[in-house]
Amino acid sequence: MSKSLQTYHFLLHFTVFLFGFTGILGRLISVSGDLLVWYRTAIAFVSIFFILLIRKIPLLLRPREIARLMVIGCMVGAHWITFFHSIKISNVSIALACLSVTTLVVAFLEPLFFRTRISMAEVFGGLFIVMGLLLIANVQLNYMAGIVTGLSSAILSGLFTIFNKKIANHYDGFVISWYEMLGAHLGVAGFILFTEPVKFQTVLPAMDWIWLIILGTICTAFAYWSTVFVLKKLSAYTVVMAINLEPIYGTLMAAFIFNEYNELHPGFYAGSLLIILSVFLYSLYKQRVSRLKNVKE
Repeated sequence: MSKSLQTYHFLLHFTVFLFGFTGILGRLISVSGDLLVWYRTAIAFVSIFFILLIRKIPLLLRPREIARLMVIGCMVGAHWITFFHSIKISNVSIALACLSVTTLVVAFLEPLFFRTRISMAEVFGGLFIVMGLLLIANVQLNYMAGIVTGLSSAILSGLFTIFNKKIANHYDGFVISWYEMLGAHLGVAGFILFTEPVKFQTVLPAMDWIWLIILGTICTAFAYWSTVFVLKKLSAYTVVMAINLEPIYGTLMAAFIFNEYNELHPGFYAGSLLIILSVFLYSLYKQRVSRLKNVKE
């Protein structure tokens, strides 16, 4: 693997670690999931706007391109809302287990969007990821509503990752992130206005603002930009495959910070090993394919 690709992989895994930390912040912040996403995206697009000003990156795009990015942003917002709602009506374990289906979604849909053959290695890798997260989650199938909502979140995640892969090399990563975070913010605002507008009157405690700023700047603005950035060189499947390490990071951090060592049951270790092994073997597979391709050329 070239040094350039190693840098992209390192940035990807650092980003996954930040995503894992969002679960910790989500627990520390007292507001409901949809309002949390609304604040999160607001802080994110304001932060990115200042970066664009400092770097003197123009935001002007054609109306059609802006609309395209805003629609993807609405999908991101819908993904976050359905994910948090899945947690609310079931539990964190079920939501994460359902989210692992994103790997399979991308394994089947990415080849359709980019007109390539479906890789059975990616399909099997996705199946092993799902098995690993099922072991971690110790899923109870009586939470059907939570499972359906979680699967909807997984499909949305797979779709916007593929769409971002298609546009990653056409626009600056910060420009993409700004319009998509703005789209997500407006989409979530519309959702709250339609469902429970009184939530906008919620008064936040001082500590909530501190956690929200960390969540919105580091774990959203930076993490989302870096995800778009690595898609310039890495496939959507590679990205979602690595993101499956998020529940491992999140569970370990929760165990350390909240003293929740009861979550580290035997299934957690077995599932974590299966996920790490799947990610490692897929990385070796991609390196082998890349070497064979270079030899042929």
